[in-house]
Amino acid sequence: MSTATKTVLVLCTGNSCRSQMAEILLNHDLAGRVRALSAGTQPQPKVADGAIAALQAIGLPTAGLRPKDIDAVIDEPIDLVVTVCDNAKEVCPIFPRPVTQIHLPFHDPHGEPLASFIAVRDEIRARLVPAVAKALGLDSTASE
Repeated sequence: MSTATKTVLVLCTGNSCRSQMAEILLNHDLAGRVRALSAGTQPQPKVADGAIAALQAIGLPTAGLRPKDIDAVIDEPIDLVVTVCDNAKEVCPIFPRPVTQIHLPFHDPHGEPLASFIAVRDEIRARLVPAVAKALGLDSTASE
């Protein structure tokens, strides 16, 4: 019996780092069960080089990553919203229908060395992926 894929929106302020890494990690680790999107309340002009390098370092695809405004995804059939910074939690928009929200803040490594991006990437994988699986009632055994 197959379960319908759940759509998860990862929301941040700039959509240039934490939410982008979370989107890629969720789509990889929960492939086939989750469709992750990310957006920002005030999107930056581009995805941070450190975020791209941290994802590429573990062999994950980064082609086509770009910051998106929340308006670009507001009409998607979202099952779960995850805010990864306090500012996004404060200004989280009202969605057209009720949607479950969880808040998991992560350090913003923007402007820091690659090691900071890698640490945040690993923390997102360790904390956010299982939290999303649990919130959606998915079997928490990620593909490892």
